[in-house]
Amino acid sequence: MVAREGKICSFCATPGSRDLQLVGGLGAQVCETCIDDFHALLHDPEKRAASKGAFPWEAMSDAEVLATLPQIMASAEQNNAFAHEWVDLLRERNISWAEIGRTLGVSRQAAWERFARKGGDKSETA
Repeated sequence: MVAREGKICSFCATPGSRDLQLVGGLGAQVCETCIDDFHALLHDPEKRAASKGAFPWEAMSDAEVLATLPQIMASAEQNNAFAHEWVDLLRERNISWAEIGRTLGVSRQAAWERFARKGGDKSETA
């Protein structure tokens, strides 16, 4: 597993570090603890049956839901940063803004406005 310092677990929001390894791809990062927990859940019929049904937040108090909101936002911001990294990769491969926009279902201009780095790639036609 690779250390993902500066990233958080997409499930529990624990920051990755040298001591806490994260793995993942396409934006999701998962810590070893969450992997172990999900593995145990998937391979224990009783735990698996108990996990079906209500979503965890349905049993949470308003205070618990409010306390979780910053973690949700941090995960969303992390995923947005991953999207920027993927667009940067595509631009490095000379994929046009038109193609990126078409893939995202938006115009070339909308893709450029969302993903162009300030002071960096300003080409609208490349």
